[in-house]
Amino acid sequence: MKLPYEWQIGLRYTCTGKRSSDNGFISFISLISMLGIALGVAALIVVLSVMNGFQKEVRDRMLSVLAHIEILSPFGSIPNWKLISQEVGQNPSVISSAPYIDMQALLIQKNKVNGVIIRGIDPKLEPHVSDINTKLKIGQMINLRPTSFGIMIGVDLASALGVTMGSKVTLVSPNSVITSEDVPPRFKQFTVVGIFESGHYEFDRTLALVSIDDALALFQLSAPTGLRLRIKDMQRAPEVAQQLTRALSSHLYIRDWTQQNKTWFSAVKIEKRMMFIILMLVTAVATFNLVSSLVMTVTDKQADIAILRTLGARPGSIMKIFIIQGTTIGFVGTSIGIMLGCVLAVSIPWLVPLIEHVFNFQFLPPSIYFISNLPSNLVITDVIKIGIISFVLSAIATLYPSWRGANVHPAKALRYE
Repeated sequence: MKLPYEWQIGLRYTCTGKRSSDNGFISFISLISMLGIALGVAALIVVLSVMNGFQKEVRDRMLSVLAHIEILSPFGSIPNWKLISQEVGQNPSVISSAPYIDMQALLIQKNKVNGVIIRGIDPKLEPHVSDINTKLKIGQMINLRPTSFGIMIGVDLASALGVTMGSKVTLVSPNSVITSEDVPPRFKQFTVVGIFESGHYEFDRTLALVSIDDALALFQLSAPTGLRLRIKDMQRAPEVAQQLTRALSSHLYIRDWTQQNKTWFSAVKIEKRMMFIILMLVTAVATFNLVSSLVMTVTDKQADIAILRTLGARPGSIMKIFIIQGTTIGFVGTSIGIMLGCVLAVSIPWLVPLIEHVFNFQFLPPSIYFISNLPSNLVITDVIKIGIISFVLSAIATLYPSWRGANVHPAKALRYE
């Protein structure tokens, strides 16, 4: 199928020409513009993929300890927690539920004292709502037997206290019976029966797990303080939480995992948005090169434009020629950038360790960062968004040069030919 002459001329200008000695330089500028767009798009895809990878890695590590949804009572405990568990189980999105107790306390080992969050759990039900059992370095979940007063702590907390499997620690609870004079704390000795490593410093440093029966006795409670839920799609946690709020018969407080870490996720979202804007400026700079190359092409091709005008070409057709040239450069540059960016983003898990091995250094030293490997998560919607924005910027960059070419006066252009 024969292309219209605007397409034929525009595509020919995109490649190279032989009428003027300047054509080689103009083609070089067009090539630089194309490579600039490609590098900008590739860099943006790689950076966003790494940021998505970090977000996913930290989120997964958080959710290995956190539940997708938590139900709490404003009165401190939920006596009818079994009824609530049955009610939430009627929601098709809920997979399982488990009771828990969350209280603050102190752990003492000789002269070392650390504030901790004591979480009382049911060892049989907890694996259905979290992945903490898969994060155990030492011990097993069944070691948390009722009345045995065993405790599982994070690896960083164990290091801070200087304890290991079988060590004795003293738990100091501020909850006790209030007398007329003061509120004496409660002391209880626990045995370390497990050490876990979630990969998240906050939990590995401040979280301790005990049997829910031991927690009830220690904190003098008659019922759990809440329920932990796991749902089929954790991304729908806010929606499912709203559904449960309307469905439950009791007045309870329901929060999902996004609310528990709202500040962190908001910060990551803002950082990702700003990084997108900053790196998109790289592509914008490349489009400025595209403007300059098209202006130079218009200046070099004034005689050709004048001849086309004398043969009856309309100004709109002249504009179309240079729009086709610019959008072709933008399209090819964007396509190359997308392919290069996707290949690099997918290759990061093995490419970065290879670079570290060759040059004998680490991008993320384990002594500083809790994630030692550079993660990557390529999101197709990000790639599509980047491609569309890059192509639109390229198309906008063609408007002024093409308008300038359409306004070339044939007589003035041919005066010195």
